[in-house]
Amino acid sequence: MAKERRKGNRAKEKETTWQERVIQIRRVSKVVKGGKKLSFRAIVVVGNERGQVGVGVGKASDVIGAVRKGVADGKKHLIEVPLTKSNSIPHPANGTGGGAKVMVRPAAPGTGVIAGGAVRTVLELAGVRNVLAKQLGSSNPLNNARAAVNALTTLRTFAEVAEERGVAIETLYA
Repeated sequence: MAKERRKGNRAKEKETTWQERVIQIRRVSKVVKGGKKLSFRAIVVVGNERGQVGVGVGKASDVIGAVRKGVADGKKHLIEVPLTKSNSIPHPANGTGGGAKVMVRPAAPGTGVIAGGAVRTVLELAGVRNVLAKQLGSSNPLNNARAAVNALTTLRTFAEVAEERGVAIETLYA
């Protein structure tokens, strides 16, 4: 009976709409007493294209294991992204991660995702369809992905701002 439950959980996991994209796989080495120990580091972005996205890092002695660990880490660090009706972001935002800075701005419908590298992957898997983004500073994919996630966490909807200020939403538009 317990085995049947476990199989049911696996089936539910596969039905979900999570997408995973590997940004970078890098072979790293650690010097130990017996010589160099090689392993792999995978940077993975996980998202459902409906407002949830996460960046994860996995390290293992083989690539597949590193990617699997990266996906698990990405699912642990999911964030919620507020999207507008035009599948854009509500307002411009800046984010930092390490030495990388990322600037994201909303765009008109039909613009698409104008961004490069890791930032593009994060925005696409978050479900943002119309956005302008620019990487500033570092070109490190991990720091740029983390900076993009940091920028997306600072986003707030009009309803949240109105609630914090204690006013009606209509007064914000005026």
